Amino acid sequence: MENKEDSIDLGRLASIMWDRKKVTGGIIAGCTAIAIATAFILPKQYESTTLVQTRSAGNDISGIKAMAAAMGVGGSGSNASPLNYIELMKSRTVLDPIIDNMDWDDPKKKPTAKDFAKKNLDIQNTKQTNLITVTAKGRTPEEAQMISQGVVDNFLAMQTDKNQQTQSLLIKFLNERITDAKKEAEDARQKFADYQKEHKMYSPDEQAKKNVAKLDAFDNALKDIKVGKATGQAKLDAVNAKLGEIKASSKAYNINDNANVQNLRAQIVAKQVELVNLRQHYTEQNPAIINAKATLQELRQQLASEVDATVDSNVTSLNPAQSDLLKEQAQAQASLAVANASETAINERKAEVEDNLTDFPQEVIEFMELKQEAEMKNGIYTALVNQCEQDKIQEAMESMDIQVIDPADLPDVDKPSGSKKKIYAAAGAFIGIILSLIYSMVLYRRENVQ
Repeated sequence: MENKEDSIDLGRLASIMWDRKKVTGGIIAGCTAIAIATAFILPKQYESTTLVQTRSAGNDISGIKAMAAAMGVGGSGSNASPLNYIELMKSRTVLDPIIDNMDWDDPKKKPTAKDFAKKNLDIQNTKQTNLITVTAKGRTPEEAQMISQGVVDNFLAMQTDKNQQTQSLLIKFLNERITDAKKEAEDARQKFADYQKEHKMYSPDEQAKKNVAKLDAFDNALKDIKVGKATGQAKLDAVNAKLGEIKASSKAYNINDNANVQNLRAQIVAKQVELVNLRQHYTEQNPAIINAKATLQELRQQLASEVDATVDSNVTSLNPAQSDLLKEQAQAQASLAVANASETAINERKAEVEDNLTDFPQEVIEFMELKQEAEMKNGIYTALVNQCEQDKIQEAMESMDIQVIDPADLPDVDKPSGSKKKIYAAAGAFIGIILSLIYSMVLYRRENVQ
């Protein structure tokens, strides 16, 4: 009995629908007609798409490549993440000018940037590529094109302004380091000149030159580290100035207390000392030096990745721009820590080598030390000036973080993307069929009850 009540006689159900085909057909036709009418009543909607390609801004904030090479930390790569760009394209800075430029029936009902992006924009990143499609919806073909092109143009203007502001801050702080380096170089040159004049010594013998030349590898390494420290401090000051606006700091994440970071730092320092020792005996083309440099670069990349991962795990509440600044700050702090440790280790190793020069007269040793000091200080000053000039050139250029591949297209006025009649008709017919089945099922149940 229960099975009989629960089962449905499909043949009888179909018969009921056929017997009342005028009603069921009317339901289907009515729903279809309503859907088609709705398609005609709803406003037309058009779509315009711009295709862009992301790329690195050439010199992200500070000539970081030169700094990283000198300080023992490889950069984490470009901050030009497509996902970051997508979020920035939805920011108020980008969208508010577009919203203000559009006609609104009631100005009080103008949408916020967030609501506008949700309703009028579809920004997608093609997986495994650096391509971004910006699809905008508008009430007219011209409006859709204006929105799509406006998003890209405003984003480029925002990025250019941001990069130039940060670059200007960097140059300001870098100039301070250059002033100090120039004074130190002048003092070292004067001290060396005074020593030559006082002791009437202008060139030591060839044996002294040959033995003291062994210290060149240490001096060159120390020069690079000092240049990196000066550039890195300028970078850190510039980032701190920007971060001061949002009251954020990566120090809260204890980057330099992280066990993995400490371990990688120690490995980098050891590898740098090893490389200096190798350079006393071999040329840059020697396999031992090539392998050491490759290992050192790998350790730098690991450290950069570890620092970024530590920051990422703690900045989920910040927007991409703030997150990138915190990463810049954390990278600079880690770089300076590596530089300080490397400088100490290399100086200790240099002192050991200098102990072997005690056979030479003290005057010769002092002469060579002052000469090396003057050359190193002058090299630091020259390198910082060159770095600053590169940054000034970068500041003068328009820093384009994305490249337009396909400009925003103008949709065909006869081919709106919204209110597609065929889709609406199919949806109406489907709803009509469902309703006619429900109607027939009600009649079927009534028969069974009777």
